[in-house]
This record gives sequence, structure tokens and C-alpha cells, in this order.
Amino acid sequence: MAKTTFLFFALLLGGIFPTQAQDWMPLFDGKSLENWTHVGDGKFVIENGMLKTEGGMGLLWFNQKKMKNVKIRVVYKGADSNNAGVFIRIPKKPTEAWMPVNRGYEVQIDDRADEYHKTGVLYSFTKAKAAPGKAGEWNVMEITLDGNRTIVHVNGVLVTDYQEGDPVPAKVLDYEPDRGRRSKAGYIGLQNHGDADVIYFKEISYQPLSK
Repeated sequence: MAKTTFLFFALLLGGIFPTQAQDWMPLFDGKSLENWTHVGDGKFVIENGMLKTEGGMGLLWFNQKKMKNVKIRVVYKGADSNNAGVFIRIPKKPTEAWMPVNRGYEVQIDDRADEYHKTGVLYSFTKAKAAPGKAGEWNVMEITLDGNRTIVHVNGVLVTDYQEGDPVPAKVLDYEPDRGRRSKAGYIGLQNHGDADVIYFKEISYQPLSK
């Protein structure tokens, strides 16, 4: 009887308080590029259930809806020797690769770069608070879009906490993004950077914020 009662309450609590893994909704099914569109140069291919970058510069973007007040989880490998990025807050459907650079944000994936261009920063906008990337291993990036606030954790460590209107350094290089506020709601995407850069992605998922 005690064992049965325990099982009943375990199932009841499981229904009331679902686990975090159950809450994450996948955007990539490991089998196809359904619901994704590629623009720009290069491409993404599916290899052993993972997305792999080839060439670039291009962008693979999720075409079903804009994201607002969500957490986005990306599991990737290869930033210790290669370059890519996760784009957020893209205000309109991309038709080429540069509009998202200048009107959205790139959450950088590149462990080799300096503190303003390193994994987990908003590329050239914010300074990394930490460098928690693990070379040669799978890494977990979680991006929180909470109104005008953008928070990025890599492997559970805070790298970026940015509020629209916070001071940012001036644009220095011509390929750095234009400055200015970004949209609260926007499309998201993955960057394939160039011929020498290979990044693998095995999960892209999201979870609405509890409000």
C-alpha cells in the first residue's frame, strides 16, 4: 500500500510540476530543415542528426514565428577553433545575411576572440563576464529574451546581461553591426561563417518565460 501511495503522489506531482526537459520545445528535429530557411552563402547540412555549417557567410533562420519573452537553448561544439553565432531579435524576415547583423543581435560562438567578440556576448556590443566554453566538448548556451533585456549563459555561467539603452562601445570595424536599439520580438537564426569554420549543433529549442 505504501509503495502504491508513493507512486500515486509521484505521478501527481509530476503532472503538476513537469520537469524542465519536458518544457523545452524543439525547433530542429534532427532529420530535416523543415521550418527553416537559409539565406546568404554556404549552407547547413544534417549529419548524424546534427546541423553542420558549411561555408558562408550565411544564415539559417526559423521561419515559423518571431520569438519574444522566451529562453532559447542551443547545444553546439567547435567554438574552440571555429566561428559561428546565434542571431536573435531579427525584426523582419531575412532575405540576405547582413540585415540580421545590423538590425538584430549576434550571440557570438567563438572561444578564440577578445572579450567583445567572444562566445556568449552580443557581438561587439557587450563585454564577456566570463569565458566558460569547453574545448572539444558539447556546450550549452541559454539565451533569455525578457522584454528589452537579453541574458546569456554558457554552460550555466553568466556571460551577458544587457538592457536596451545600456552604453556600448562605438562601432570600429566595418563588419561590426550598426548600433541602435533592437526589437523586443524577432526571428532567430544560426550563422554559418566561412569555409574555414565548422560548428555542429545538436539542439535548438525554446521555452516560454513564466510571466
